[in-house]
Amino acid sequence: MTNPTPERSDTSHPRCMRLLLAMAASVTLSACVLAPGMRMSPPSDAADAHAASGAPAFRITPIDAGLIRELDAQSASRQTVQSDRLVASPGPYRIGPGDVLQITVWDHPELAASQGPAPQNAPRAADPASGFVVDPKGNLSFPFAGTVHVAGLTADAAQARIVAALSRVYRGPQVTLRVASFRSQQVYIDGEVRTPGAQPVNDVPMTLYEALGRSGGLSPAADQSRMTLVRDGVTYPLDLSRMLRNGRNPADVVLAAGDLLHVPARSDYGVYVMGEVNKPSLAVPLRDGRLTLSDALSQAGSVNAGTADAAQMFVIRGSGTDSPQVFHLDARSPVSMVLANEFELQPKDIVYVDGNGLVRFSRVLSLLLPGVNTSATAALAVK
Repeated sequence: MTNPTPERSDTSHPRCMRLLLAMAASVTLSACVLAPGMRMSPPSDAADAHAASGAPAFRITPIDAGLIRELDAQSASRQTVQSDRLVASPGPYRIGPGDVLQITVWDHPELAASQGPAPQNAPRAADPASGFVVDPKGNLSFPFAGTVHVAGLTADAAQARIVAALSRVYRGPQVTLRVASFRSQQVYIDGEVRTPGAQPVNDVPMTLYEALGRSGGLSPAADQSRMTLVRDGVTYPLDLSRMLRNGRNPADVVLAAGDLLHVPARSDYGVYVMGEVNKPSLAVPLRDGRLTLSDALSQAGSVNAGTADAAQMFVIRGSGTDSPQVFHLDARSPVSMVLANEFELQPKDIVYVDGNGLVRFSRVLSLLLPGVNTSATAALAVK
């Protein structure tokens, strides 16, 4: 007799499905630690973390009121020391090579002809002024006075020297000397100003305010907190906003001939906002140059209420160094945003908001579900 063919058990398919689901659940739970995307978890020992992963060792500093006061004091001290070196009392203008001098000797009109004819029409700004030009050696030649060295002298001192020279020919000459064209000294202003370029130094003191005013003022994109002044190869930072907040007069900063004033753009000093925010982006400082943690989060559309872990908000500073600084803010309480509004960010800081555990689980599950569905389809096909 032929043995009957054994029938396939009706319970084999449910058992297969349970096995597949159990395997998928096991893989999902074990893969939570391998969830896609970045995570920010403080290491228990920074040295071990550095040895294990090769990443820079770091220590996490909580953001509190004491830390904010300490960072503000350090920044204010640096600015005060630097700007104090540029404070000076403006002195009188001193004549230099290239300047044009108008010299009048009263009761001697014949000497006026040596300066050239007076213009018949109203002079244009580009027209050279008539008068005596100081040569590269700092001298000028005046009738009956000969060669007179005037470089480095004030207008009054140069006038007295001309009077002394003419006294050998004329009795009691009355002389009036003025600088008709200031061409020997300039300062240079570039960056985010409306009319960048060279500005001549004249008898009006070239203070910081005067220099900005002559260049048309700051453009809307200007960062007035990170201006720099280069003098004799040394770069000095100038924070106009902080000076005003601290009651310091920017007019006390006097520019010297040859100085270069640079006004940067705010976009050059942005901060990266990443993680569980609504619009990861580059946050740009405000017009006064300040950018707090709350400002950066606001520009990024705030934290994502559905995916963010408000207790895990980090600021990473000095990411290109061997030991970056990492600051942590637990923002679960709305009161903590007061600290965020006082914590000032620095250029190229990275603000990172970590995701909650449910988000990481969901992302792993979304990767595994296509594989589970494929396995289930194959099992049904076998049946």
